[in-house]
Order: sequence, then structure tokens, then C-alpha cells
Amino acid sequence: MNVLFIASEVHPFIKTGSLGDVTFSLSRELRKLGIDARVMIPKYGDIPTFFRDKMSCTNIFNVTVGWRNQYCGLEELRYEGAPFYFIDNEYYFKREGIYGFFDEAERYAFFCKAALESIRYLDFKPDIIHCHDWQTGMISVLLHAHYKELPEYKELKTVCTIHDLKHQGVFPKEILWELLNLGEEYFTLDRVEFFGGVSFLKGAINYSDVITTLSSAYAAEIQTPLFGESMDDLFRRRRNDLYGIVNGIDYASYDPATDRSIFANYTAENPEIKHQNKARLQELLGLDVNPDVPMIAVVSELTRQKGIDLVAYNLDELMRMDVQLVVLGKGEEQYENILNEYSSRNSTKMCVSLVEDDILARKIFAAADLCLKPSLFEPCGAGQIMGMRYGCLPIVRETGGLKDTVAPYNEYTGEGNGFSFSHYNANDLLYTIKRALEIYKDKKNWESIVKSAMKQDYSWRTSAIKYKKLYQDLTL
Repeated sequence: MNVLFIASEVHPFIKTGSLGDVTFSLSRELRKLGIDARVMIPKYGDIPTFFRDKMSCTNIFNVTVGWRNQYCGLEELRYEGAPFYFIDNEYYFKREGIYGFFDEAERYAFFCKAALESIRYLDFKPDIIHCHDWQTGMISVLLHAHYKELPEYKELKTVCTIHDLKHQGVFPKEILWELLNLGEEYFTLDRVEFFGGVSFLKGAINYSDVITTLSSAYAAEIQTPLFGESMDDLFRRRRNDLYGIVNGIDYASYDPATDRSIFANYTAENPEIKHQNKARLQELLGLDVNPDVPMIAVVSELTRQKGIDLVAYNLDELMRMDVQLVVLGKGEEQYENILNEYSSRNSTKMCVSLVEDDILARKIFAAADLCLKPSLFEPCGAGQIMGMRYGCLPIVRETGGLKDTVAPYNEYTGEGNGFSFSHYNANDLLYTIKRALEIYKDKKNWESIVKSAMKQDYSWRTSAIKYKKLYQDLTL
């Protein structure tokens, strides 16, 4: 089976967030399962010269964007044995930065059309196009409108994965013909019309054969007004084609037994070595060196969506407790200022690093006993999975991917791999922290929970097996 991922970014060539990691890691894991999965992205100017110099142009053709007839180069580069494709047009993509330009509609209308056109020239014939987020949303619409009757496209199936429902690619109605060459009949509620504009994402949801998002709980939540971002009715109508598959992490990279980023390696069979990591991190960050004090980590974007307002509300109480708090991340200025203020007044108990630093994140997970992820909503979340991988037990709100990956500890049965609460309020978060700290006092019991968490399997292989079945069912 052949699958072509089409996305706006992929690691290691260019990425701004988790999307780039997903497209790389998932396609790589699918190849291990016997699927020929390849990735196509725009050839951005910000792709490092090291990679750009290795690309080879395989074809040149023109793409119609409304009344425009635009150049397109199809370039290829092999990385780790896999082909990656790049859509080249310097007018649209040779810029500093990859998002946020005045002509986003035109740039990604071109990309969607170019991606479809390029299928004629690829050295393999995809059975499935797997699109990601709004930037590729018009591919399934254009396939239906302009390509479906052509021989090389007739059997092609489409999958759309929604990583970020808040960004929907909504533009003025005029782009329908001006950029997409679509007629007035597409400007309806059951096609691409969205509050008087044209939504790339709505087009993908209406026209893709299958829609996926990043957890089964989130797939259910977006069918409600609270989480559906004004598209809940559409998701309810397509609920039989809507699937939630949890993202994974790279278990080969994020492995406390071999990770060279951490101070001391350990496994689920000897988690007591975590104390060495805690002592070394305390020394590095200027905290009181005491391996017995519970360390709580916040490795996250510092935004309300991630529940940082609940953390901020509880800072006075946390600083009165016998704990240490380590914060890593960037975000909204108000939360950065609050956290910095408390850190400056409690420098031996609290450390705040307003940066994005994967190496320091690994050190923190390897050292800390608990990590907080009290999100308002969370399509998937990787922090809680990384925490469990390193024996850092998560405290999460029961929403989206957090609910799907963290089983709350049950003191009567001994089951569970973390702690959770359901209602979004600061008191429930504080109560759950206190409950976890009470259980922490029983070292033998705590070690048992840590071992359970470390043995969970949220690797990309687990996710890829589910996607493979989805592809197979789609092409039967």
C-alpha cells in the first residue's frame, strides 16, 4: 500500500511544533510496517541549505491558481532511506518564516493544487493521500471537483488529520474562483461556506473519506459545542467517519535507559536511580539539594489552554508546601511574569526557564516525581507521555488525549499510571496534587506506580498499527 502524507511541515527539514514530528515519525513507523509512506511539503526558504543543496528536481510543470498560471518544481530528497518531496515556487515559499503572511490563502491554494498535480509525475502511485491541518484542507475538495474522473486519481482515497481545530483557514468568499477555480455551488453549508467565508478545514471535513484527530476522547469532545469550534454539528454528521488515534513519541529517542541527555540512566526495573537525576538537576538549577523532597514539573506552553491559570492560582499554596516546582516553557506574558515573580521570591524551591529546550525537558522529566498537565482541552498532548516514559507521574485534567493516556491511580486495586481530576478549577487541581503527595510518602507503593507508568506503550508503532488498519479498511 502507498500513502502520501501532504503537510505544511516535517522534521527535520522544517517544523514549528508537533505537526512536523508527527508527519516524520508516523510515516517512518508506517514504513516499518510495510507501507510505502512518503511526505510532501512546500520548499520553504527557511529549510537549511544543507538539505536544499541535496534536493534534485524531478519535474517542472504549471499550476492554475484562478487566472494565474504558476511555475511549480517537484523536488526530491532521500533521508534515512525514504523519499521526501518538496513543492518549489520561490514567489510563495522563499520567505523568512513559514506562516502568517498576507497571502496565506493563495500560498496554500497553490500548494494544494500543486500537490494534486504532482501525483502525475511521482515515481509511485499513492492509494491514499493523508492530509494534515487546514493548509492541505482543499486537497480533498479539489480532488472531487477537478480530478476524480481522471484515471490516475479515480481510486484515490483521502484522510484528513486535524491537529489544531482552532486554526481553520477561513478566507473571503472571493477566493472560491479567484484562487481555487471552484463554482458558486461549493459555497454552501454542506461544502466550504463558513460564516460567510471559505474554510479550508471545513472543506477537508466534508470531502475527506476519513477524518482523524489525536485521541478518541477528543474525537468525542469536538462533537459538542464546547470543543467543536463552531463545527460540532459537522463532526456529529460525520461521526461514523471520525476516528481518534493517540499520537506517540519516539521510544528509541525518549528512553531513560539510553538517553545521553540525562544525568544517570535507569529503567523501570531500577527507578530508584531517578534520585541521582533529581540531585544533579537541583544543583544545576540552584534548588535545595534534597532527593527526598517531591519535585513537581511543568513542561508546557504557558497558556490558559494548557491550564497554567490553575497552576498560577495555586502558587501561594504550593510554595507553603514541602515541594519544589520546576517550570520550562514559553507562552502568554501574564503567566510568564507571575511565574518569574514567584521564582524570584522562592529561588531555592522554584525555578522557571522561559525557553523551549528539549535537552532540559528530558533532564526535568528524569528528575521530577510529578508533572502537571491540567489542560482546558488537549487533542493529544505529549508531555504526559514523556513524563510516564521517564517515571514522572502525570497529574492531568480528564480531557482529550490526557484522558485517553492517563489512568488515575486507584489505591484499592493498585491500578493506574498517574492522577487526574475532571472539573476545570484550581481547587480540584490542588486537591489532586495533595493526594499525589500523600501517596508519595509510601515509597514502595510509589515505586510500583512509577514502574506501571514506565511500562506503558505509547510509541509511534502503536499509533502506526492503528493507522495501517484504518488505511486497509478504507481501501477494501
